[in-house]
Amino acid sequence: MSKDTNTVLVVDDERDVAEGYALWLEDDYDVLVATGGAEALEKAHEADAVLLDRRMPGMSGDEVLERLREADYDCRVAMVTAVDPDFDMMKMPFDAYLTKPVGRDGLRATVEQLLDLSEYDDAVREQFRFAEKQANLEMLNPRPNSRKARST
Repeated sequence: MSKDTNTVLVVDDERDVAEGYALWLEDDYDVLVATGGAEALEKAHEADAVLLDRRMPGMSGDEVLERLREADYDCRVAMVTAVDPDFDMMKMPFDAYLTKPVGRDGLRATVEQLLDLSEYDDAVREQFRFAEKQANLEMLNPRPNSRKARST
């Protein structure tokens, strides 16, 4: 692995999915793949960014995320999952949330966003996390157009 290249850890219990994401990223990043929570935690110390599935047997992605934050790993984390966002996500300390299926461009843009966040201090990252969660929740329950609301 190159020291000048950022490292992305892809975590998904479906090996084909994890390896597919890795293929999309390997031209620009050093990519590590883990197919379970314990393996993810073993490799996380090498990662600048983590793409983390929520639903995995054994240790869930939620548990992996909690342990990463408790251990104070210095990496940005995107949940990449089939679990639709819900209010429970407001307590979760992730940096981005993608709902499967995810396309190549969206995945690559998210990794770039995660790596850009690493340049900012904790307060800015926390503000971004909140905005990311709010945007995901608004997709589930969009606000009515304010003009329509006033005219009715």
